[in-house]
Formats: sequence, C-alpha cells, structure tokens
Amino acid sequence: MELTIPVGQDTVWAEHLAGDGVPIVLLHPGIGDSRVWDPVLPGLNGRRVVRYDVRGYGRSPQPTGEFSLRGDLETVLEQLNLERVLLVGCSMGGRAALSFTLAHPERVHGLVLLCPGVSGFPMPEEPELDAEYDGLIAKRDVEGLVQLGLRLGAAAGADDAAVAQLRASAPAWLDQDEYLKPDPPVYDRLHEIKAPSVVMVGDKDRPILAAVAGGTSARIPGCEFIWLPGADHLPSLREPQLVTDTILRFAND
Repeated sequence: MELTIPVGQDTVWAEHLAGDGVPIVLLHPGIGDSRVWDPVLPGLNGRRVVRYDVRGYGRSPQPTGEFSLRGDLETVLEQLNLERVLLVGCSMGGRAALSFTLAHPERVHGLVLLCPGVSGFPMPEEPELDAEYDGLIAKRDVEGLVQLGLRLGAAAGADDAAVAQLRASAPAWLDQDEYLKPDPPVYDRLHEIKAPSVVMVGDKDRPILAAVAGGTSARIPGCEFIWLPGADHLPSLREPQLVTDTILRFAND
C-alpha cells in the first residue's frame, strides 16, 4: 500500500507492505531513493516491510522546512504505529538507523547496515572533491551531479539501475544544506548499541567508506562484518540475494 505521510510541514511518499514477523524498515542511501530496494523486495514477500523516500528524493516532494533524518524516521514509524523494528539502512539510511537506535534502543530489534554513513566519524578532508561538488551545486547542474555520483558510488558499473538511482536523488542535493539538519554525532557512542548488528560493505566502494564501515563494525559490540565482492555503494543492486538473506536472518533472530 502506497501512502503519503505528513512530516512537519512537508510529506513523504511511503510504502507499507502487510506481512508477518518483525517489521522491516528499509532506509535508502543519498545516491538513490527507496527503489534501490526493488531487487530485495521479492525475497521479503510475506514480511511486513516499510520503505519511504526522504524529503526531496524520488517520489517525495522537495522540502520546504527544516528536518532531520532521525526526526522523519520517528514520525513515519509513529504514523504507522510501529513500535519495534528491524532497521536496514544503506549509507545515508544507515546514518538515520544509527541515530534512531541510540535515541530509542528499546525499539530496535536489529541493525543491518550497508556501507553506513556515520555522523562523527573523522573523515579526511578532500578539498578538490568538495570544490567540484560545491561548483556543481552553485550551478544547479543536476546532470553533473549525476555523473559525479556515478564516479564515486557506482564503481561496479554505470548500468541503467545505477543511473536511475542517481537521477532520482541528485535533485535533492541542490537544497539539502538549507533544509537537512544533522543529527547528533554517533561514532563515539557506537559501543552503547546492544541490538544485534551487521555491517556490510563492497570491495569496490571508496576506501574511506570501507574504513568507515570497518570502524563502525569494530565499535558495535558483537557486530558482524561482511565483505561484498564486486559491490560498490549500491549493495542492494549489486548483491541483492546476499543482502536479502542477511535481512531475513536478522529478522528471524
């Protein structure tokens, strides 16, 4: 069932699939929208699944007011009356999942994190990349942003699925700095997480993002770590069966 969910003064597109077991919430990356999970959904048939597009991404309208990833996740779960969930987050979605888990540990059945974003991780400076990105934003060059996203996030190949994901997400980047407010840093609090967790990352992802994934896995007590051969920053497109199997394993625990 497709839904329009109010979030603050805006709305987001969402899909709520009826089924059994712990609700599975799929959180998309910043280089895609919720359709990044399309290859995974057939394997989750019969399960209760929720996915939604962050404001400005995919089928959700552009934001008109400030928001945070965690705040909108909280609102979506409240609107759907979901109390305890399995969070599956890729990149930006992983950042939302970690922030929510530390704020509401009792509500998280488990964490499946794909190349997660982690607020507070000491990222190295990349002035040339920052200048390129800022220049494209200043020119509102969506096609340039798509190509930059493919270069950085689609090392496994700029196939139709990857290109479609970048085209669904790049327009959201134009005004993101104005509206999307950061959640509190979590990297130094990862040791507090008690939920069963796994971090997955592709060997074709950027080395710094693989380092983020490894550092995150090492700090979460008992966290599994899984390499995805041949995968880049879009693991659900590159290795959907392995991602699906991992989600089901954590949902069944």
